[in-house]
Amino acid sequence: MTTTDLTRPAPLPGATSRLTPPGLGVRPDALLLDFGGVIFQTTKRPEGYGELATHLSEVLGRAGHRFSPETLEPVLRGGVKALKDWKNASSRRLAPLELDHRTIWHDFLASPLPLAAREVLAGSAGTLLARLTATLSEHTVRPGIPELLATADELGVPVGIVSNAHSGRAHRSLLAAHGLDEAFGVQVYSDEVGLRKPHPGIIAMAARALRTTPERTWYVGDTLDRDVVAGRRAGVGAVILTRHHSDVPPYPVTDTADAVLDTPEGIGDLLRAADRPATPLADSASAVLGGPEAPVSAGRPSALLLDHGGVVVTSVPDDAARLAFARHLSQRLAVAGHDLSPEEAAGAVAGARVRHRAWKDRHEGAPAGRAAGLVEDVEEIDATTFWVDLVGPALAHLGDGIEDWLRAEAHALVLEYARSKSVATLRPGVREVLEAARAGGVPVAIVSNTVCGRAVREELEAFGIDHLVGVHVYSDELGYRKPDPVTARTALTALDADPRAAWFVGDKPHRDVLAARGAGVGTVVLVRGGSSNDATLDSADGALTPDHVIDEVGDLLALWAPASPVAPAAHLPHDR
Repeated sequence: MTTTDLTRPAPLPGATSRLTPPGLGVRPDALLLDFGGVIFQTTKRPEGYGELATHLSEVLGRAGHRFSPETLEPVLRGGVKALKDWKNASSRRLAPLELDHRTIWHDFLASPLPLAAREVLAGSAGTLLARLTATLSEHTVRPGIPELLATADELGVPVGIVSNAHSGRAHRSLLAAHGLDEAFGVQVYSDEVGLRKPHPGIIAMAARALRTTPERTWYVGDTLDRDVVAGRRAGVGAVILTRHHSDVPPYPVTDTADAVLDTPEGIGDLLRAADRPATPLADSASAVLGGPEAPVSAGRPSALLLDHGGVVVTSVPDDAARLAFARHLSQRLAVAGHDLSPEEAAGAVAGARVRHRAWKDRHEGAPAGRAAGLVEDVEEIDATTFWVDLVGPALAHLGDGIEDWLRAEAHALVLEYARSKSVATLRPGVREVLEAARAGGVPVAIVSNTVCGRAVREELEAFGIDHLVGVHVYSDELGYRKPDPVTARTALTALDADPRAAWFVGDKPHRDVLAARGAGVGTVVLVRGGSSNDATLDSADGALTPDHVIDEVGDLLALWAPASPVAPAAHLPHDR
């Protein structure tokens, strides 16, 4: 988990700024915009609740839980209302933190549902929140935004986004769909960085990412209680309010904006009218920022848990995709004012990959502990830690703001990085096993160590098998990685399955067998051709001993129904 304090150097309410905010008379070093109400106009879709309830019914049905859309819609409406109340209460706090995606589903949107159902939805929390955002509201670009972005570009003023969001990915997708994504040097979303407005740290992070300070930025929002207050607490140069929600704060607010506009159309004129700053950017930035194991089950299982890499798919490195990612990383950094060549970007990412492997070895326990099955509290690295702590050191020479840029963009970067690492191929027999499980009423979960569960979901969808999977447990989303048994236990909870009658299929004795045994799974199977060579699989003993070793995933069909002609007999050197 990340060890860096998200709240460092933000000036907390009541603190004295070291620079005097210059107001609208001085052109800012950077322009920071809220998302909803500033860049996009949002319009509620009342029919969206029914559509989303239907989708949730389908998602829960895949895991064996039957809830009609008519049952789920009022649950969903109640959850959205409760979440809105929480947001209003949070904007009263001095330095509020954001809810994580799993908590939003467990404690708000799905809290009246049984535990198993809540766990299913929490397992796909990020994906479902992105769908919720797109389904419950229409988004249209507000008047004047294209012109404002063009003006800022002409004047050399970089533009960033600072937004309270429960789905930063949905916002990024909307920007891309409207051709606006490349116009922003940094995008800071509360669900991705852990802070929410009016916490001043979220604005300070964006300013630093663009190599300046809050005092040398203008901030444009649409709410008094979140945006104007956040701007004042952060000490921004000027706060501009565009009318949208500004007339209906949940409680009285005494802070005021420097300018109030009906739409963003007049902001470009304010930029042009402002004088250029007298102090160079680098000087203003450095002045504030400083330097740079269970009894064996028999027959067809009650639940099937599958690892992803090495089991569902096999992968080979994709050098071309890695180079393309490095080029895009270089380009994105350039937009934010950081000069890094594609070759340097590729080297930084390659070095982080090496450090990540070492990190995994350290955090999965010593060999003696693994052999004894003593593996608990194996935390997973998160996107922010990967980019800030593993990639970041190689970029430290870029100076002020690079850490904040990496922190703000970490979730988007880790998805693109995961997509570029390798080319995946669906293993023979996987589709047949999943279809047989569906036909036999056996719910399926994917339990995978990964830096990006979202990328795994994309692969499953690309191979046309996502509808055959009921539960998703990915280490980056759960916060723990195999061999920690909480990974398999979470899947079993979501499937409401008896561990003793469940099967777990993996390819790594020291991760998959230990996680499954620790969760009480009845039958553990290892498949050849994955990450572990045959010698490792055949020599696995003690706590690492599986019940079966098979050549292909399709051989499971022979184990479940030995007399069936569907699959050839499997090679089972570890059969008990």
